[in-house]
Amino acid sequence: MNRYLITSAIPYINGIKHLGNLVGSQLPADLFARYQRARGAEVMFICATDEHGTPAELAAAKAGKPVEEYCADMWHVQKDLSDKFRLSFDHFGRSSSARNRKLTQHFAGKLADNGLIEEVVEKQVYSNADGRFLPDRYIEGTCPDCGYENARGDQCEECTKQLDPTDLINPRSAVSGSTDLETRETRHLYLRQSALRDKLDAWIDSKKDWPVLTTSIAKKWLHDGDGLRDRGITRDLDWGVPVQRGDAKWPGMEGKVFYVWFDAPIEYIGATAEWADTNKLLDSDWERWWRTEKGAENVRYVQFMGKDNVPFHTLSFPATIMGSGEDWKLVDYIKSFNYLNYDGGQFSTSQGRGVFMDQALELLPADYWRWWLLSHAPENSDSEFTWENFQQGVNKDLADVLGNFVSRVTKFCRSKFGEIVPEGGAFGDVENALIADLTAKIRTYEAHMEAIEIRKATAELRAIWVAGNEYLQTAAPWAAFKTDPDAAAMVIRLSLNLIRLYAVLSAPFIPDAAASILTAMHTKNTDWPDNVAQALNTLQAGDTFTVPDVLFAKISDEDRENWQERFAGTRD
Repeated sequence: MNRYLITSAIPYINGIKHLGNLVGSQLPADLFARYQRARGAEVMFICATDEHGTPAELAAAKAGKPVEEYCADMWHVQKDLSDKFRLSFDHFGRSSSARNRKLTQHFAGKLADNGLIEEVVEKQVYSNADGRFLPDRYIEGTCPDCGYENARGDQCEECTKQLDPTDLINPRSAVSGSTDLETRETRHLYLRQSALRDKLDAWIDSKKDWPVLTTSIAKKWLHDGDGLRDRGITRDLDWGVPVQRGDAKWPGMEGKVFYVWFDAPIEYIGATAEWADTNKLLDSDWERWWRTEKGAENVRYVQFMGKDNVPFHTLSFPATIMGSGEDWKLVDYIKSFNYLNYDGGQFSTSQGRGVFMDQALELLPADYWRWWLLSHAPENSDSEFTWENFQQGVNKDLADVLGNFVSRVTKFCRSKFGEIVPEGGAFGDVENALIADLTAKIRTYEAHMEAIEIRKATAELRAIWVAGNEYLQTAAPWAAFKTDPDAAAMVIRLSLNLIRLYAVLSAPFIPDAAASILTAMHTKNTDWPDNVAQALNTLQAGDTFTVPDVLFAKISDEDRENWQERFAGTRD
C-alpha cells in the first residue's frame, strides 16, 4: 500500500493542549506521516479543531467572547503551535466548517433513511436561572464517590468515575452557578448502534493486527453489561451543527444541534474536503481518499488517538459510516495510546496541571520535546514525565550520542582537511562490517516504523547513532592521521556520509535538527538508504560542508531544578 490516509484525534478548541495530549495522538501521527513520505508514499495527513459542544461554549463564556469569535481565535493559536511543533498536517481544519455541517446533516439523513435513528423522550436537567437545558458538562457538583467539589455531570476528573448529572451532590449550573435546577422532558435523536452490534463485532474481529489496547476497549463496550447501547446524537445547545435531515428540516428538532461526538469524527472527511477547497481542487480530489468507488479502496487509513477516544472511533464513527449504506472508507488500523502522567500525578487541561505546548517551546526547541515524548510514548502502559528523565533523555541521547558524533567528525575534518570531504582510500573490513550492521539495524528500524511500534523504533534509531560513535572510536582517525592520513581521510569521508544518513533517518523524529544537518552538509539529498553502502558514498571527495552550531545543548541541573519548581503547581 503506497497511499496513506492518516488522522489524529481532533483536539477540543478550549485552550492550549498539554504534552500528554500531544503525544497521545498528533505527534505519533506526524511521525508516521513523515516516515511514509520519506519512503515515497502518497500521504494525506488530516487534523482539525473540535469546536462544538459544551467545552467550547463554557470556554468562550469564561473568555468573555462570542463562541464563534473564541473558536476562530483559538484555531489560530492551536494552528500556530502545531506549526511550531512541526506537525506536518496536509490540512488543519475546523469542525465548524460549512463542509462538516453539510456532511453531518447528510449522514444523519442517510441513517434516518435506513431506520437507524430513533426519537427518544428523555429527562434532563433544566436551569430556571439560565432558561435552558444543561447538558452534562454544564452541571457541576460534589462527586458522590470521592467528594471532589468540582466534578462535572459526565465524569469526576479527580477519581475518573463516570457520572450522570443526577448523581452529583449539590449540583449547580456551570454557566451561572445557580442551584435552581429541575428535571424536565426533552426530545432527542438516538443512533441505533445496537442494531449494528453484530456487524461491528465481526468487523473488529477481522482486524487481527490491531493493538490489544484498541480491541480490548472496543470489545468491552460491545459486550460488557447490556452491550453496545444506542447513543444520543443531539443536544439542547445553541452552538453546533443544526439538526437537519440532509437539506431538509427535521420536524420537532428545531433549535437543537448535533452532539459533538457525532459531528466531530465526520470532520476528518470534512477537513479533507476543506483541503481540496483551500487548494482549489475538485471534489474528486478529496473523494479519492474517502469514497471506495473513487479510489479509496487503495488507501490504508490509520488513526491515532488516546485510549479515551477509542470507543467513538471503533464503534460510534464506524456505525455512522456503515449505517449510511454508502461507499465510505472505514479505518484500517487504530493506534491507541495510554496516558502520559506528569511528575506523580495527571496532566489536566481543566486544572492547568503539567507542561503545555506553548510553555514547552518557551524552554526549548520542538525537537527536544519531540524526541523525549516519542521515546517515552505510552504505548503498552501509562508512562510518566519527570524532569529528571527528560534531562537524562536529552543529554544522553541527543547531546551525547547524535550531537557529539556530528561535532567530533566535522570539527576534526575541518582541523585536518578543511571543510571539504576528503578522498582517502577504499573501505576496509571494519567499514564493511559497519555497513552490514547498519543495514540490519535500518531494516529493523523500518519494520518497527511500519508496525507503528514507536518506542522500539526510537531505540533502534538510537542504536544506529551509537554504531557510528563506536565505529569512530574503533577507527580512531585522530590516531591514524599521524601515520596514515589516507586511512584517516577514508574514515572521515564515511563518517560525513553517515551524518547525512542520520539526518535522513532521524527527520521523522527531529525534523529541525535533520534539516540543520543537511544544510551543514551542503546537500539536499534525502534519499532513503535502501542500499547502505551506496548511501555512504553520497557525499563525494571535494564536496564542501560547514561545521554546524551545537545541535543540542545539554540541560543543566540548575535549569532542571528551576523548571521543576516553576511547573510544580498549576497554570495561571
